[in-house]
Amino acid sequence: MVDGVNAGGLSGLSAAQPASARPRGGESGVGFGQALEQANSSVTFSRHATQRIEQRGLQMDEARLGRLEEAVGRAADKGSKDSLILLDELALVVSVQHRTVVTAMDEAASKEHVFTNIDSVVIAD
Repeated sequence: MVDGVNAGGLSGLSAAQPASARPRGGESGVGFGQALEQANSSVTFSRHATQRIEQRGLQMDEARLGRLEEAVGRAADKGSKDSLILLDELALVVSVQHRTVVTAMDEAASKEHVFTNIDSVVIAD
């Protein structure tokens, strides 16, 4: 539900993939520990969230991604499962346990201002 995300603004982002479709640490030259650390720290975007971001021309640059990852980490530290992350003009619903953005919207798309099935809200710095 995040409108206006530019496809160009999604460089480096990919929809969530099943573990079987991801390259293994040994195949990419990255050690298992390093691959595990990267997998645990990076946030992925569901196909639905990616479509919403692209349709709405929203921008997701490295700085925003870093702030999003930090906000997801803070939610995880507090035991959240599903969180609404407010990032500038964006509202992102995130599965904290899976570190996956489920959907996204900007102010114009969130007309009803009602978010369900979340257990926390994080305002990204």
